[in-house]
Amino acid sequence: MSRYPFVYINVAVTADGKMDTFERNGASISSVVDKARVQMMRADSDAVMVGGHTLLKESPKLTVKNAQLIEDRKARGLTDNPIKVGVVTQADLKLDGDFMKAGPARKIIFTTSQTSAEQVKILSEYGAEVFMLGEKRVNLPQALEILHDLGVRRLMVEGGGSLNFELLQAGLVNELFIYQSPKIFGGQNAPTLADGAGLSESSAMRLDLVDVQKLDEDGGILIHYRLINHITKEKQ
Repeated sequence: MSRYPFVYINVAVTADGKMDTFERNGASISSVVDKARVQMMRADSDAVMVGGHTLLKESPKLTVKNAQLIEDRKARGLTDNPIKVGVVTQADLKLDGDFMKAGPARKIIFTTSQTSAEQVKILSEYGAEVFMLGEKRVNLPQALEILHDLGVRRLMVEGGGSLNFELLQAGLVNELFIYQSPKIFGGQNAPTLADGAGLSESSAMRLDLVDVQKLDEDGGILIHYRLINHITKEKQ
């Protein structure tokens, strides 16, 4: 039996594959229809994960906004919102930011020994559960094992590019949902779906196309892939 949750990455990109402009200020890409779809995916998830840049710069809420979706979760015996999960090398979060304050929601932070003991204590006092998993980078397989042990079976990942790449490279991702907007941002330093160190052609991750659909009148499309070379190891 797998010791990891079922992991699916959800991203919104432009036609040239950018998740933001070179300014990295959280440019709007999703349409109204796509935002409603994302809310449904969150409501169907046990936890939602984001990486360090998203966590520190944007402090996302990661909550379910639709009242009916919240009621549906309650009817299934779930909490109002999925667990919020942050993966960050140095957890210098804004204590008054939406990640920490918006809710109600359980908050889990995976970090490294670069986060001071004092900061861990402060985050804990503000209701976050902090796990130190590594010296320079968070050990992602271990983080997913912990989430599985905590009851997380469906994990939604909402970026950014570095976290996406590391999860994909480690073979920890099952499926990928891409909303592609009819915009072009350009910019060699603008973040993409998968950043990180990159791969050679021979090491490229292979995808199996599940579905493509035109999602809205704006011309945005939704692409659903399954990872072919998903290599998550099963542990007893």
